[in-house]
Amino acid sequence: MQTQIEVQGQIVESKEPGLMDLFRQDVQRWIEPGRISDPGLVTGGKMLKLFLRHYQLRATLLFRFGAWCHQKRIRGFPSIIQRMLSLLYGLEIAMSQEIGGGLYIAHPYGTVIMPARIGKNCSIVHNVTIGLRNEWDFPVIGDEVFIGAGARVLGGIVIGDGAKIGANAVVIEDVPARATVVGVPARVISVGR
Repeated sequence: MQTQIEVQGQIVESKEPGLMDLFRQDVQRWIEPGRISDPGLVTGGKMLKLFLRHYQLRATLLFRFGAWCHQKRIRGFPSIIQRMLSLLYGLEIAMSQEIGGGLYIAHPYGTVIMPARIGKNCSIVHNVTIGLRNEWDFPVIGDEVFIGAGARVLGGIVIGDGAKIGANAVVIEDVPARATVVGVPARVISVGR
């Protein structure tokens, strides 16, 4: 998909990442656990090996395909894929929202991901809920955010880039960039640089 952006006063065409571009970024998170690997390490053989070994990566590819179908306005497929993800992997994830590359879902079972937007290289552990609170308003999650097991990120809040959300935290207020939050309700315990 081509979009127009303004760069130094000139309109230029910008290509948004496609299905396989985003999935390659997702695979980078699985080559070396805990790291974002060099894109040059993502070969077809490596992708296939990791795809066959990790059911979490199969769920991620299925999500990416559903999101691609939604973007291309292929009727019916996104809802079928959403049901498949729920039945096969226990994962509920919005096909219509922007979710950046490098998505790492450690354990999809019991996880609900319904954001306004998620940035690049976000890590989501088991049994996380990202969604609305009291109104039809959803969280915006920045780049390189870690969300621990059992955490709840609720409402029209903003989670800053590089934030870390501790296990079982209930986040109902904005989180600054590079902050670590824990507790119910979540409170900031540190802010990194």
